[in-house]
This record gives sequence, structure tokens and C-alpha cells, in this order.
Amino acid sequence: MIEQKLKTALDFLQKKTPFRPDIAITLGSGLGGFAETMEKIAVIDYAEIPGMPVSTAPSHAGKLVFGKLAGVNAAVLQGRVHLYEGYDVRETVMPLRVLRMLGAKILLLTNSAGAINTDFECGDFMLVEDHISLLVPSPLRGKNPDFLGPRFPDMTCVYDKDLRRIADSTAERAGIPLRHGVLVQTSGPNFETPAEVRFLKTMGADAVCMSTVTEATAARHCGYRVLALSCISNMAAGISETPLTQEEVMATAQEKAPLFNRLLRDLAGAMAVFLN
Repeated sequence: MIEQKLKTALDFLQKKTPFRPDIAITLGSGLGGFAETMEKIAVIDYAEIPGMPVSTAPSHAGKLVFGKLAGVNAAVLQGRVHLYEGYDVRETVMPLRVLRMLGAKILLLTNSAGAINTDFECGDFMLVEDHISLLVPSPLRGKNPDFLGPRFPDMTCVYDKDLRRIADSTAERAGIPLRHGVLVQTSGPNFETPAEVRFLKTMGADAVCMSTVTEATAARHCGYRVLALSCISNMAAGISETPLTQEEVMATAQEKAPLFNRLLRDLAGAMAVFLN
């Protein structure tokens, strides 16, 4: 069933546009405006694509945008789908799998995340070095789609070392401080409790969000080179002195969006060296 859904969606996109992406980018909460900075070639609503799950979360437009970004062919997922929206974990990774089948070689994942590491501050950017996936179901459960990747993929280095070096040097040239850390995903939609945050800290997590980890796992399985960036939008429960709200997350992400957008654009251009 997974294979048929993916091939049906792929066939639709191939007929809809001749454009073929080299880089795929998923935009997190409050960061969707980045797609408006592209030289657009085609914009397709998720709802148009057969079998594609549709975004229902606030600020996630649910559009697939094809276009040029710093001279690179890019496909931008303007909004993602989450486990908390009621989707099966395999549905949440369908968009990135289809883009891989369409030709994308690099996946850049972005998200808004809560800081567990007390050295972090709201508005920081974190380069994801590793992740903890134990709290959410694996997107690789069930019959393995062998045409995408192996049954038991290695996860020693999910986040590409060369891409991380490029990210560090790109951020340094732009004068943008970049934290490094471990990301953990929870299912949401509720924020974590203070006790859960203390537990996550003992596990080695620096930041927590409700996405990205399952996507990175599926991306590594199907052969992407993966890079992930978090915008620290709030301090996690028990660290923050005030109750957590979605409005706080959105306000921080939108405030930092111009700087984040600059970093993403510079990164796209810098990663072109890996596409030859």
C-alpha cells in the first residue's frame, strides 16, 4: 500500500510539472514564509496530490513549492504533517519520500523547538547533531519498502557530517551564532511536563519538538543526506517561568524568521557543491 501511494503521488507530480528538485526543505512552525522568498516555478496544494496527507496545524500552509533557491533546484514543503494531527507515522514522512523519488538528494529539516539545555536562549538557532527517537513510533515499522532502503538501516550518523561543517562555516560567515545539540521528539500536541523535561535532560536532549526526528529517520533510510536546524522558540516546561503557549512559539519564530531565512538561503547555495 505504501509503495502504491508513493508511486501514485510521484506520477501526479511528474505529470504536473517537469521540474526536478535537488534539495528538499521542510519548514517548521512560524517559518513558512521562507517559501515566499523563492523564485517559484510551481505551487501545488497537498490536497491536490493523491494520497498526500494535508496539514491542519496553525501556520502550516500545506503547499509544495518548486523553484530556484540560490541557483539550486529546490522543493519546499511549506508546512508538514504531525503525529498529533492524527496521522500514522508513515503518512507523516510520505512527502519527503516522494521528493526523494522525484530526485532530491539533500533534505534540510527545520523546526521550532523548546530548549532543555539551560545555556540556550529563546531565539537561538541549533544545529542538530543527533536525536532521540525512543518516544515516538518509527516511520519504518511494517513491511519494508525495499525500493526505498534496507530493512535495518544504520543510524550512526543521521545528520551528515559534511553538511554540518558547511552549516557551521556558512553561519560563521553570516555572523549568525549556531548552537549544537541533540533533539528529541515527542508526539504532542500537549507541551511536556516539567518532570518529563527533567527526564529528557537526563537522556541527553538539548531541545524538544513534535516533529523532525521521524522525518530524519525516514530520510536516512531512503538515502538522503540530512541536515536539521531548530529555532529555539521557548524554554521548556519547568525552565520557563511562565506557562507555555503556541502564541509564544509563533512569535519567536516569526521574529527570527528573517535571519533564519537568510541562513537557509545561504545554506542552499553552499550545499550545491554536493550535487555534482
